[in-house]
Parts: sequence; C-alpha cells; structure tokens
Amino acid sequence: MLIGRKTEKQTLVDLLEKEEPQFCVVYGRRRVGKTFLIRESYNYNFAFQHTGVANGNTKQQLSTFRDSLRNAGLAKCRLPKDWFEAFQMLSELISLFPAGKKVIFIDELPWMDTPRSGLVSALEHFWNAWITSRKEKDVVLVVCGSATSWISKNILHNHGGLYGRVTERIFLQPFCLQECEQYAKMSGLEMERLDVAIGYMVLGGIPYYWNYLDHSLSLSQNIDRLFFSDDAKLKNEFDALYKSLFKNPAPYMAVVTALGTKKVGMTRDEIILQTKMSDSGELSRVLDDLELCGFIRSYVSFGKKTKGTLFQLIDNFTLFYFQFIANKSVHDPNYWSNKFSTNEVSTWMGLAFERLCLLHVQQIKKALGISGISAEVCSWSAKATDVHKGVQIDLIINRSDNVINLCEMKFSMGKYRVTKELIESLQTKQSIFRQLTKTRRAVHLTLVTSNGVAHEGCYWGKLQQEICLEDLFN
Repeated sequence: MLIGRKTEKQTLVDLLEKEEPQFCVVYGRRRVGKTFLIRESYNYNFAFQHTGVANGNTKQQLSTFRDSLRNAGLAKCRLPKDWFEAFQMLSELISLFPAGKKVIFIDELPWMDTPRSGLVSALEHFWNAWITSRKEKDVVLVVCGSATSWISKNILHNHGGLYGRVTERIFLQPFCLQECEQYAKMSGLEMERLDVAIGYMVLGGIPYYWNYLDHSLSLSQNIDRLFFSDDAKLKNEFDALYKSLFKNPAPYMAVVTALGTKKVGMTRDEIILQTKMSDSGELSRVLDDLELCGFIRSYVSFGKKTKGTLFQLIDNFTLFYFQFIANKSVHDPNYWSNKFSTNEVSTWMGLAFERLCLLHVQQIKKALGISGISAEVCSWSAKATDVHKGVQIDLIINRSDNVINLCEMKFSMGKYRVTKELIESLQTKQSIFRQLTKTRRAVHLTLVTSNGVAHEGCYWGKLQQEICLEDLFN
C-alpha cells in the first residue's frame, strides 16, 4: 500500500492523459521509495521496464537490457553492440504494441552509464528521433535514479540533445512525521508519537529503513538490532548511501563529515579550511548536490546577505551515524538500550529534535495559524562581547505580517517545565536580537516541545506561543 505521495502519484497518472509524448524524471536519495511509487502509480503495467546493474560493466548492462527486452515480448533479440542499437531494439518492441498509451520505465538509469558507453547520447537520439517523431504521440518515458548528481547533470541540466526535453520532474522527499506514523500503523508497529519522533530522529523519513522495524520489539531493541548487532542491517549503510548517490563519493563524504562537527553549520570558507578542498566549481557542485538530496540546508542568518551563507547538516541518519557509530568500536548488541538514559543520548536527542523541527517548519507555521502568510525561515547568532553574552537562535520565522517568531526547541520525555531561568534566557535572547538587528517588528517567544508544557507556576504564561510534538504530525 502506498503511504502518502498523493501529489506525486497524481502527477505520474496525469502523464497518461497528455496529448504529447512525456519524459518524466523521478529522483531522490537511496531507499526513499522511488521505484515503489512508480510501480504502484501505474499498477505495474509497463510496456517495458528495466533496472540498471549496480557496478556492472557495459557488456553486463547491455546483456541485462536484452533480457528485459525479451521479457517484454521481443522474441528475436540479439545482444546489442551499443546503446544506440539497444534503444533501436526497444523502438522495435514498442512498435509491436497495440494502440494506447505505453509506459517505458527505466530504473537506476545512472548505473547504466558506464565509462565511454555513450548511454546519454543514445537516450537523446531515442527521444528526439523516435519517440517524439511518432505520429501516435503515445509514449510515456519514466526514468529514475538515486544518483541525484548524475540525474541533475546529464538529464535535468543537459546542454545537448536532452536540453529542455524533460516534461515533468519529481523529487521524492523522505516521509514527514505523519507519514512515518501511517507507515508504522500499516506495519503493525505499536508506537506512541514520541516513539515515532525518536525513530524519525534516528532513521529519518526513509521508508526502507522503517520497513526493517520488527513489530515484536521495542524501538530501542530495534535500533540495537539495526545498528549494533552482529548482523546489523544498517551498520554499513552510511558508505552504501553516499556511494549510491555519487559516482565520486569522497568529496561529498568529506563535506558532511566536516559539517557533522559543527551544529550550526559552516561557511564555505570554513568548509574549505576543514576539508582542504579548493574553492572551485567542484565544491559548488558538491554543496548543490548535497542540498538537492536533502542532506544539508543552506541558510542566511537574519539580516545578512548571501555572502554569509551557512551550510548545515540536517540528515538525521547521517548525524546519528556520526554520533554513535563512526570511529567507535561497539561490541555490545544492546548498546542503545543500555545507553538510552545517559547524558550523551539526552544531549543528542535535544539536538536531533531541533533538526526534526527544522524539517517540519510548514507544520509549525500551520500550528501558529500562518500557513497562508509568506515567511522567511532563518537562524541568527551573535558572538559574546563585553556588553552582551553570545546568542544562538536556530529557528526564526520572519513573517510578512510584521511579526517575528523566535523559536526555542526543547526535547523531554515528559511535560517540559518552564523555569524562571529559561524565561530569563529567552528574554535575554529577545533583547539582544532586538538591539543588534534593530528590528521594529513584534518579536514573539515561541516554545516547541516534544511533550507539551507543564502549565504550573507563573512562568509559562510569559510565552507568546506554545507548539508541541502533536502539532508536528498535522
């Protein structure tokens, strides 16, 4: 059963109603559910479908393509000598089908592009010289791949024969909290919303990872089984993830490793200093690709211009890996269960909850009642001086209705108790922010918590807005 993805599914189905040939590209990170979405949307009804071979050479790619042609009904099928001949044979196959729309689905297209194979040129020719020249205008070509940088360079931003040819593109995002909850229920997982949130802070919204959860185990036991047992399924996922997305993964892994050391993110110059990479177009491509895949976000501090752009690592799975797996030798199969109540995990949860909130800003806006109001989302910081202390505000919502929300995010297993110290800290941040930015807008103190606020004492009433985890599921 397909969870969520209503807009994406409708986009794919609507291609069948178009009068002209359609070229659709579906891309997104490994394990996010691209193939499942396409197959479910078309009810597994394809004139031709093929999947590239991971790490296969050109001969292996062509051989398996021939096998797919045979499976689709092309009886007399020789081994094509190159991709031009392979796509010519595909055109012969499609010509055998009766009238009506014909969907061609090529999965993991980047894997098929081996060195000097000529795949892209052959695909260009197939689209321009055959699909678009057919009088019937009846072909829907859907290509898919996890190697987002390859898709972007060779298909979406192609400057040759495929320039401007893509008629639809779908970047498949990870699940949000609500979709993870729906997936958990469908899978028979007994999880309260706090468990779903903690699961999200570890696994992100990647359906394939959630599929590994065993409904007979607690969440902590599942995390032990997936990351710390002898046959842990996700222990080596970090390397596999980046190698599947990027043909040359080393610079990408170097950048995320550097960003993993600084919570608020780094400037371009700081990344260069940390990674020893040159200030070049390659670094720009790496940063663009990582942001396109959803691993990092770029943002500008409140009141600053693009020159001060910060790059922040926000991928939950990667950050969990850096915190508890990378450069550690763990031999305890119950490592997570035994460590769950420690200060290290408590600190990590606080930071992970902040990232969860950053990934659910639309839900926060909805809870604030400002879904329809345009707003700039940013952060802000000020270094300590002789006059004031250092300040870091991770989430600012700068609204077009002349209001600024300064959001403080707090994780706790129970109701969060608002103390005098917290209010004084927030009011200090508010005062310094007003003073240094010279804003004339109303500045609202907004508290986002994992379990709601304990409405006791007199301090909680000094907040303008309260948002809890329940709101992030809407």
